[in-house]
Amino acid sequence: MVISTSSQPPPSAALLRLLRNQFGLSESALALGLRQAQQEQAPLPVVLWRFGLISLEQFDALLSWQDQE
Repeated sequence: MVISTSSQPPPSAALLRLLRNQFGLSESALALGLRQAQQEQAPLPVVLWRFGLISLEQFDALLSWQDQE
């Protein structure tokens, strides 16, 4: 479990579109990730990877995408 003392900003609409369209995450997988990220105050990509909803390669691609945004 990842628990941060500072709250994380909500994920952008662009990030959610990327996760749905290019990574193929279902609405239920996203809902689980969003709920858990909020509960743990952790970044969504970390939660998705930790729960096995995205691969390590996808996680790396997400971090690269976020750096470009």
